[in-house]
Amino acid sequence: MSDLTLRPATTADLPALSRLATAAFVAKFGELYSPADLATFLSESLSEAAFAADLANPLRPVQLAEREGQLLAFAKLGLTCGFPEYARGTNAMELKQLYTAPAAIGGGIGSALMDWAMATLAARGADEVQLSVYSENPGAHRFYERYGFEKVADITFKVGEQLDPEFLYARLL
Repeated sequence: MSDLTLRPATTADLPALSRLATAAFVAKFGELYSPADLATFLSESLSEAAFAADLANPLRPVQLAEREGQLLAFAKLGLTCGFPEYARGTNAMELKQLYTAPAAIGGGIGSALMDWAMATLAARGADEVQLSVYSENPGAHRFYERYGFEKVADITFKVGEQLDPEFLYARLL
C-alpha cells in the first residue's frame, strides 16, 4: 500500500492513539454498553494513561499505521500468552488489539498491520498466535480467518461490569 507508514508508537503519540482507539471502539461497539460501563472501559483500557503503561512495557509493542502524518490504525501485541489454558503451542503470544479509524476500514491498513504483527511474533519465537474477537463481529471473524486463524474457545471480555461473549481465535505458526 503506497504512502502508508508503519512505525513504533512513542509517548508523543499518546493523545492521537487514545483518540483513535476510543473513536474506533465507540463507533463499532459503543451502543452495546451503559454509559458507566463504557466510560470505565475507555478509562481503564484506551486512555492515554493505559497506552502509556503499554509503551513502558517491553512485552507490549504498539505499531502505528499512518498516511501523510495522520494516524489511521494501530496494533498492540502481547509477547506473553494471554490465554494459557487454551494454548496449543509452547510459546503462544497474543495480538491484543488491532484498531482502525472508522473511515479507514477496508483500505488494506489492517492487513498491513496484521502482516507486521505476524512477522514480529514469529521473529520473537511465537509458535502460536492467539486473539479474542467479539462473537457478533463477523467482519473481524472473516478477516482473521483469511490469516489462518480458527476459533478454539468461547471466552468473555469485560467492559465495565458487562461480560461480552467473545471467541478465542488462534493459529499455530
